[in-house]
Amino acid sequence: MGLGGCIILIAVGAILTFATDWHMKGVNLDVVGVILMVVGLIGVTTFSSIARRRRTVVPPATTVVEEERHHHHTHDGYSDGYGV
Repeated sequence: MGLGGCIILIAVGAILTFATDWHMKGVNLDVVGVILMVVGLIGVTTFSSIARRRRTVVPPATTVVEEERHHHHTHDGYSDGYGV
């Protein structure tokens, strides 16, 4: 479940808990709403911890060394090495 799904669970749980007056026989909608909000919060914390681990930058193991090219024929107008 992604971050959007977790936020939807929190929103639906809050609506069931705080914004409805429905009474269903055998189902307490306040408890269902609280459970949905808790599951959504657990999902958000899990998603954020996984996303934080993925963003960790690992330094490269090898060092890149650029070599300079030395051209002896720079008198012809091509100083970048093309056309030599």
